[in-house]
Amino acid sequence: MQHPVPLRESHPTLPIRDLDGGVTTAGRDRVDQLRPVDQELFDTLRHRQVAMVAVVTAVARNTRSAGLREPLRAGFTATSFTTVSVRPPRVSFCYDTTTPVAAVLDRAEHVGVHLLAANQTEAAAVFGTVGVDPFAAYPYWESGPFGLPLLTGVPGRMLCRVVHRVPTGDQTLVIAEPLALSVGIDGDPLLHHRGSHATATPR
Repeated sequence: MQHPVPLRESHPTLPIRDLDGGVTTAGRDRVDQLRPVDQELFDTLRHRQVAMVAVVTAVARNTRSAGLREPLRAGFTATSFTTVSVRPPRVSFCYDTTTPVAAVLDRAEHVGVHLLAANQTEAAAVFGTVGVDPFAAYPYWESGPFGLPLLTGVPGRMLCRVVHRVPTGDQTLVIAEPLALSVGIDGDPLLHHRGSHATATPR
């Protein structure tokens, strides 16, 4: 039976052990054949992962004392949010060091993490658009502790303290400690899969 996604000839193959025949083979037209990593192949596998969509907000440290009328704040849509420790509670997310939000995230002591519901694609789109002031384009937020913008009407949100920043390639990994939590209405989460938004149940 022909696999619906055969290997392309442009991808060389690496030898792996054939579990059926007990021999090591190379160059076979198998979709699960190990291949050297390239950017296109890595992106293909990365997009097949299903991730919950979150919006992260932050305020840069000491911007009020610098004489600015408004704190220097930023927000972005994240698909890398995850729990990394239960005891003590620790969560993490990544942000792109080449985007404008990095200037704020690099200096933030606290962040807000907001889990989005399936019907909140507008929030994901607004905070995922570069060059737009999301706090002007998206009205459903309020000012929280430390001047942090907090989205309203979301299934859950966390006020967190930044514990560690780990530079890794073109991203910075942030590990944060939740200080306060709020739980909203339960429902289907907004997911990210194959480069677009999806839901856990068919619409």
